[in-house]
Formats: sequence, C-alpha cells, structure tokens
Amino acid sequence: MSAETVYIVLFRGVGGATQLPTKPLREALTKAGFSNVATYINSGNAVVSSERKEAEVAADIAAIVKQDFGFEKDIMLVSLAGWSKLIRDNPFPEAVDVPTSLHAFVLDKAPAKEDVEALAARGAAHERVAVVGKVLYFHAPDGFGRSKLPPVVDRVLKAVSTARNWNSVLALYKLAADAAGKK
Repeated sequence: MSAETVYIVLFRGVGGATQLPTKPLREALTKAGFSNVATYINSGNAVVSSERKEAEVAADIAAIVKQDFGFEKDIMLVSLAGWSKLIRDNPFPEAVDVPTSLHAFVLDKAPAKEDVEALAARGAAHERVAVVGKVLYFHAPDGFGRSKLPPVVDRVLKAVSTARNWNSVLALYKLAADAAGKK
C-alpha cells in the first residue's frame, strides 16, 4: 500500500457560466474514493488525498466533473510539496503585503525563456513577472483586472495556465496542510 499524497486541484475557467458548486463537488469527490476532500470558494479549487498516481487522479476528477457537472476544462494538480515550493520560491516576497496584487499562474509546462521575456515586455512598467519551473509569478500593483497580461499569458507562453492570487495560494496551502495532518 502506498502513502497518500495530498493534491491541490485547480479547475481552469470556473466562473460566469461555468460553475462548480462546492458542496456537490466535495460529495462527488468523496464518493469517488478521495479522502480529506475540501473546497475553497466557488472559483474552482479543491484539495484531495489519494494513493493513486497524479495522472490517474487528474483523469478521475476530470471524468467526475464531466459526468456530474458537465465541466470539461483543464484541471491542474499540484502536490502539497509542490505547493510549498511554489510559496517558498516566490521571487516577490515584498508583494505578499498586498496579497491581491500577487498571483501565481500554474502552467502545464515550463515556458521558453524568450517567451517569458516577450510576456514581460508586454506588461506595464511597474508590473513584474518571473517564472520558476512551471509557475509564473505576476505582481500587478494596480490590480490583476487592470493588467493587459493575464489574457495573453497562455498564448505568449505557449502553455495552459490557471492563476490564483496570494490569498488563495495561502488558503489552499492551509487546506492541504490540514488534510496532510489528518492522514
């Protein structure tokens, strides 16, 4: 029997017409055999524990949300260890004082250096971007919604992404750490 891994589940494109109601989502994931299931706000975040391999967990969750909720968008998983590293690797530690100005984009693959440079060149003078592995850190002091970068991240980096502000990053860490403590 292998040890359980705690995964942070990030659903891409939740909001507007695409909703994932948290209580039914928790119930469906629990029924499917995941343990320590938790959700965070209605914007597509969950935490699960499983002994299954990451690819299997992602495929199982995708099948559940397709069947139960008609949701067919990208799902990204990050282990608790990976999420801890995401927090530790933040290149803009001073930005955490205004957590809604700092965002972490989880990418499906590490982008090329020239693509990161091309993205940075599109930003406003006071906006900052940095990539560490498969995470794009974006500091937008004037606000995420006012920036011209978020809508072009996937196209410029040639990667699929989903973003969370630093408040969500820390809240998801707490949920995942609590789940790890319950094992």
